[in-house]
Amino acid sequence: MGTSRYTVAIIPSALRTIQSLPRDLRERVRDAIDALAENPRPHGIKSLQGGQKGHLRLRVGDYRVIYRVEDARLVVVAVGHRREVYR
Repeated sequence: MGTSRYTVAIIPSALRTIQSLPRDLRERVRDAIDALAENPRPHGIKSLQGGQKGHLRLRVGDYRVIYRVEDARLVVVAVGHRREVYR
């Protein structure tokens, strides 16, 4: 049985945030998103509650990647520091 890779889409505001991060953190976030393309629901992923139902959260140090899975597509909707990303 072959593994299927999800197509990754990053909304413009999340992409701007990723590009503004320091290089080492930016690489960690990109590596984490690449890993999600292989397995969008790894151990440790949490579902968001409230108004963001259907969204999942991945921790990357003090930063969070908020995303949702749509069929064979993974959509990153936000990236930010844990104090600010949920606002």
